Amino acid sequence: MPAAPRPRRSGASAPAAEGAGAGEPALRVLRRFRLVFNAVKTHFQQVEKEAGIGGAQLWALSVIGASPEIGVKALAHAMDIHQATASNLVKALVGAQLVAAERNAVDRRTVQLRLRPAGARALRRAPGPFAGVLPKALATLDPGTLRRLDKDLATLIIAIQADAAAATLGRLAQPAAGRGTSCAGS
Repeated sequence: MPAAPRPRRSGASAPAAEGAGAGEPALRVLRRFRLVFNAVKTHFQQVEKEAGIGGAQLWALSVIGASPEIGVKALAHAMDIHQATASNLVKALVGAQLVAAERNAVDRRTVQLRLRPAGARALRRAPGPFAGVLPKALATLDPGTLRRLDKDLATLIIAIQADAAAATLGRLAQPAAGRGTSCAGS
């Protein structure tokens, strides 16, 4: 006996819900987004499993390791996140004794960061890329592809009425325990 057709969920457009005709390109693109999101998620799960810290924290560690004595403001700039988010990441890393934060001798208002031995060990254990698989992949694309992708994603962002302020890691990586991962740096 053939299976009864599934009822359509509310909010789904007819072509997308039916999976045929005009909905076919939309479904293919949706599948591609799922592949991207799943690759990012899998990478960050692997990072947490192997390094014992979240992806955003690992990225911050790698930036600090590459630029000893970097300040919180420069760290925020390097990661393209809000300074408050960088401060939260630093607090979690200092609390976990992965990073040392010392006041600058000249300007006591600023803090200089450096890896502690445990932070260096976490970096050695972690799978790369430290900034995440998405930034690495985007860096390999040619300028024309990036321009098209930027333009098309801007159109999509308008269509879903996304909050442009949520585009930075700052809105995504502030969990209570400080161990969150984010698609922004994935």
